[in-house]
Amino acid sequence: MASPRPHTLRGAIARRTEAMLGADDVAFADGDHGLFGPGSASWRVHGDFASMLIGGVAALLMQMLHPQALAGVWDHSDWRRDMAGRLRRTARFVGVATYGSSAQVEAAVARVRRIHASVRGVLPDDTPYAADEPALLRWVHACEVDCFLRAHLRYRDPRMTGAEQDRYLAEQARLARMLGAEDVPETRDALARHLRNVRPELRADARTREVSRLMLAQPSPSLLTAPVNGVLLRAGVDLLPPWAKRMHGLKLPPGRAAAVRLGALGLGSVLRWATAPR
Repeated sequence: MASPRPHTLRGAIARRTEAMLGADDVAFADGDHGLFGPGSASWRVHGDFASMLIGGVAALLMQMLHPQALAGVWDHSDWRRDMAGRLRRTARFVGVATYGSSAQVEAAVARVRRIHASVRGVLPDDTPYAADEPALLRWVHACEVDCFLRAHLRYRDPRMTGAEQDRYLAEQARLARMLGAEDVPETRDALARHLRNVRPELRADARTREVSRLMLAQPSPSLLTAPVNGVLLRAGVDLLPPWAKRMHGLKLPPGRAAAVRLGALGLGSVLRWATAPR
């Protein structure tokens, strides 16, 4: 469980941030650093709340362009009424997989694999799909690490070296393989090649637009977090690669994009101040 926060503006922001991430009820064990450890690139990239939330929004928008990934959400989740809960559960898994003990990581991975094993169906064109299909898992993983890394470079540490970025991808590939993915890209070149190769399979249709519309229009749980939600969502859209923005029809005007980036940079500073250890 997260440590108690004082009843100040700083504490209120921290509590709301932790609730958004699903971190308010997750306990991390001492003495067992799980998959990565404090010197890892994964701890470094995943340790910044604002950039991770922005990257998470962009990753979900990219993932849903794959018909099979979209169908899993459309057919097997209560996304219309619980989109915020879905985002929190994803954030909680990333947090546990990154910072949890070995036992916590194994339990979280096993839980996700059980869920994936039950997610099966047929696309509108009668193509069968399964959430635990290795190629689909590779796509979902590739979207996440691509967006997390680009958000980190834009909003937290633009000086992160190419070698450190590749180390991050290689670390995260271990987790992807635990979840059942195969042929996982471990370098920036391999990741770019994979994203390029999958693009002919991607689609944007009425179902894609409906899910993305609801995701981007979800109400804030409180007045305090409403401005935060707006900045994070717009920054997530802005982070998308140009081809994904075109597919979604979500292009921001240049002046608006610059304002969004400035706002996200400011938000990142506030969240780091609020959530810094006391």
